[in-house]
Amino acid sequence: MQKIEVKKIDSTCVELYVEVTGERVKNKFEDVFKKIAKDAKVSGFRPGHAPRDILEKHYSSFAHEQVLKEMIPEVYSEAIEKENISVIELPQISDVKLDRTKLEFKATVEIKPEIKLKDYKGLSVSFKKITVGPDEIKRSIDSLKETRKIDNLDDWFAKGLGYPSLQELEKAVERQIFLQKEQAEHQSIENEIIENLTKDMDFKVPQSLISRQLEDLVKHAKIDLAMKGAPREKIDEQEKEIRKNLEPEARRQVEVYLVLSEIAKRENIPLDDNMPRRVMELLLREADWKELA
Repeated sequence: MQKIEVKKIDSTCVELYVEVTGERVKNKFEDVFKKIAKDAKVSGFRPGHAPRDILEKHYSSFAHEQVLKEMIPEVYSEAIEKENISVIELPQISDVKLDRTKLEFKATVEIKPEIKLKDYKGLSVSFKKITVGPDEIKRSIDSLKETRKIDNLDDWFAKGLGYPSLQELEKAVERQIFLQKEQAEHQSIENEIIENLTKDMDFKVPQSLISRQLEDLVKHAKIDLAMKGAPREKIDEQEKEIRKNLEPEARRQVEVYLVLSEIAKRENIPLDDNMPRRVMELLLREADWKELA
């Protein structure tokens, strides 16, 4: 027999009281003592032949710990599944009581917050046609010229950069500028989608997720500094400031992820590494596109 009581502490934390009684607890003790009996070394008895009362005397405390070790994870998993609780962190177990007929404990655990989604289909997206002007190409090539202290822009100059003619170099520069603009435009469109999706939404973000994301951002920031030649001691000195500066970004990234995962849940999109991209593709397909003049 199993009893479960769920107490909501706040929007991101619940406390479960779980109680299991009867044969399940008795049978678990029996299973544990059978395992102990196989390998138990008791003076005067061959392994596997010590009487139960002797095993109880020598291994009662060990059996008690083993039953807890095996039963609590089992029962906890069953409880959160039965109550349909979306946990995001390992639980804090407390108030554990166990005898030969009953196990009870409390589990405090962080959960996904309840997110009230707005209509995510038909979000406004503005875009502009990408063009590359002759002046942009000229500025880029002039910049190349200045880094090499060359007087004339001609085929000879282009060949030195790996192009058969100045015209082909100009085409290559145009493509490069176009791709840079295209990438920036795509990022701008996705940012607009996210902004429109999350605007005016208000929910508490689980601290454990923020902390986890912050650690990842800090790690990458420190790697970037190291790659730029910053000495380790200087990086370590700056870590506190790095962490402080990146905390809002970590929070924002978690907020966005939680909203996207809620959409994924509704749209039956798997919650794997590709989830954010697939949800974004859905949002873009369903968006209301408007071209800017």
